[in-house]
Amino acid sequence: MAGLISRLAAFGLLLPVAGVMLRAAPAYMPGRGYWPWLVVAGLVLLIGAGSLLRHRWAGSQATVGRWARKSKRNSGMASTWQILRTASWLAMRRKAKVLRPSLRRLPWWRRMFVPTRAYATPVARVGWLRIWTPCEDVTLRMGGPRCGKSGEIAGRMVDAAGPVIATSTRTDLIEHTKGCRAKLGPLYVFNPGGVADLPCTITFDPLTGCTDPTTASERAADLIAGGSAAGGDSGERKHWADLARLALSALLHAAAIGEAGMRDVLGWVADPDAGAAEVRQFLRRSTEPSFAAAAEQFLTNNDRTRSSVCSTIMPALAWLTNATACQAAGIGVVDPAGFDVAALLANAGTVYMLGAEEGQTAPLLCALTGHIARQARKLAVLQPSGRLDPPLTLALDEAALIAPVPLDRWTADMGGRNVTIHIGVQSPAQLRQRWGDNGAGAIANNTGTLIIFGGITDPRDLAALVTLVGKREEHTPTYDAAGNLTGYNTARVDVLTEAQIRELPFGKVIIIRRGMPAVIGKVRMAWRRHDVRQAKRAERWAPRLQRLTILTGQLASWSGARTRQAAGRAAPQLRRITGGALTGRPVVGDSTSAGEGSADAA
Repeated sequence: MAGLISRLAAFGLLLPVAGVMLRAAPAYMPGRGYWPWLVVAGLVLLIGAGSLLRHRWAGSQATVGRWARKSKRNSGMASTWQILRTASWLAMRRKAKVLRPSLRRLPWWRRMFVPTRAYATPVARVGWLRIWTPCEDVTLRMGGPRCGKSGEIAGRMVDAAGPVIATSTRTDLIEHTKGCRAKLGPLYVFNPGGVADLPCTITFDPLTGCTDPTTASERAADLIAGGSAAGGDSGERKHWADLARLALSALLHAAAIGEAGMRDVLGWVADPDAGAAEVRQFLRRSTEPSFAAAAEQFLTNNDRTRSSVCSTIMPALAWLTNATACQAAGIGVVDPAGFDVAALLANAGTVYMLGAEEGQTAPLLCALTGHIARQARKLAVLQPSGRLDPPLTLALDEAALIAPVPLDRWTADMGGRNVTIHIGVQSPAQLRQRWGDNGAGAIANNTGTLIIFGGITDPRDLAALVTLVGKREEHTPTYDAAGNLTGYNTARVDVLTEAQIRELPFGKVIIIRRGMPAVIGKVRMAWRRHDVRQAKRAERWAPRLQRLTILTGQLASWSGARTRQAAGRAAPQLRRITGGALTGRPVVGDSTSAGEGSADAA
């Protein structure tokens, strides 16, 4: 095939040259009139050679061969050209009008001045290049404890151009990002576990919106997912979880219609016989007959089945025994501060959700996170482009511990609505423990950018990551008994070994991006960013500047008072010297002035 293409190309070049030379020949030259046919034949041969070359270049064999040659040149890692084509700011610019529909109204020269962070997020640096991920992609980061995941997620929160929902078990995200996020919009704290004694600035009642049957079903699923110690797709666990979800959704719907509270729901679950009449009475007002049937099935089940369903529901309501969590849910609060998702999106606000390590308040956090994400998705559908503009960012640090939302489904759908999801977990095993094998596989498949930190020590997880990174060709020299070089052997070896992944230093990560091989980059922690440090300095200096302003005002007041006192003491002397010219009246006790005045009057 290569010889045929070269011969066609050679004849395709020679024939037009011959035609041009024939045209330049004298008129009496025999066959001079056929020169156009030579040119046309040459062009046809060139087009045929180009078609054959393109077919060969685009074929599977040629593609695999190119990949193999690239892996040889780059040791199995992504090249500079691949980074520029797939993950650079130039690649993000090509999709700017899709990621931010509002940019379509701007002319091209004004779009060039829009910062890339408006529709993409920087992940890491590879040499002098920077790896970017678009706002529609899911970013999953894995690493052991204290390897830098929270610091990296905090940087993504600072880079977010729109509203942010952040979950964490510590106050690190608040400390590092509140100064920068406060410049974009209001800050809210939802702390049902009382972490670091931070007060809640918003409340969320799980019965909010449960008059709608669909919302009641989704709320029940979130509460049960947050209350279960482990998720998964095993048959028995899934069976009892489905029964508990049906029963709890009916009870939440009944409480919302009957204007009852979450404590009433807890009482119905604890003693179904005592609350049966009240539940049936409330559900008669419902427009969804299936809820009445589900509640009836729950109330009339045999004791053993009903006891199992109740034991599955009770962990989802365990937060009702915590006084702080009850206040966060608005229970016992005189004037609870409600939560408006539309206002949050419009004002680019930030919600910090803190969860305790014991996980008792995880159902409440899961319910609020699900409420915000689903409301944002509904609002995105109403947009002309079907996307939020600016996008909503979900920064789910320690998602498997405190906010086990249905990421296996969200990661497949939320990106198309411009809901950016950043997930932080400790290992693939933690994903499997919380969402099961199928759910963990779905999350991994839906992830656009995988960031691997050091600290993973499970051999099975390390072997899976080694397979994911790929292999490369390595040439090893061979020597004879005398030590002379006799040749080279070529072998396929892993690009990275398990030990190399485990021993990644702090700040170094492996990035597996969709559409290109893996790369090793460097991430910057949030506390090392210039904007974060500047915001912290401004926060530290704010009280000092306030005290300085007060002191300056006091000094100015004291100086003004001293000046007025000095002027008051000098005024009589000055009037006597000027003869009352300052006030227009004679100075008291001045006989000369008085006599002159009397004479003038006569």
